[in-house]
Amino acid sequence: MSAIAKIGDEVLTPRQQQVLTAALDLLVEAGDGLTMTAVARRASCSKETLYKWFGDRDGLLTATVQWQAAKVRVPVIDRKRLDAQSLRASIEQFGRDLLEVLTGAISVTLNRLAVTHAGADKNGLGAIVLENGRLAMGKRLKPVLEAGRDAGLLTFASSEEAFRTFFGLVVRDAQIRLLLGDPIKMTQNTINADAHTATEQFFTLYGVPQG
Repeated sequence: MSAIAKIGDEVLTPRQQQVLTAALDLLVEAGDGLTMTAVARRASCSKETLYKWFGDRDGLLTATVQWQAAKVRVPVIDRKRLDAQSLRASIEQFGRDLLEVLTGAISVTLNRLAVTHAGADKNGLGAIVLENGRLAMGKRLKPVLEAGRDAGLLTFASSEEAFRTFFGLVVRDAQIRLLLGDPIKMTQNTINADAHTATEQFFTLYGVPQG
């Protein structure tokens, strides 16, 4: 990630980062038992401070999901000098970050909780994870894919369709297996290899032959 930690356009202080990290750790440990009191205790801060920074519990949950999602870096490209090599590198980096985050214990816990909330509470954790997770990921990568199309390096009718294809190639069945309790081991080497393979497959489907 960049040296400046952000959620959206808001720059987080080191103390706020510590609080969000504590909240994520507690989510893994306590799941639905997460409370403002527990976060305040774990982070050694007052509940008043939490309410000032994040509002209510849903506000804190939204911030924690955004903080987790921020680990998937936005690819930086130069539209004027974009070539196939730099485009591949940017897309592959995104794929590595995405797979590393989605298969980590924190995201698995968040997604398990989100699924349980999805049908019963339209404005709860399910909606928070959808908006700040999957939908946010699309908003980050689609401009890169569109830049590749504009440069004549990719061809597709819909950037949403192209993103969904790449997402599926990267994640495959790893996320659902982890959600269902399959103890698969996603090492860094496995993640790197899977992201590379997904990128190669994506360019086979959407890449424009060069030269």
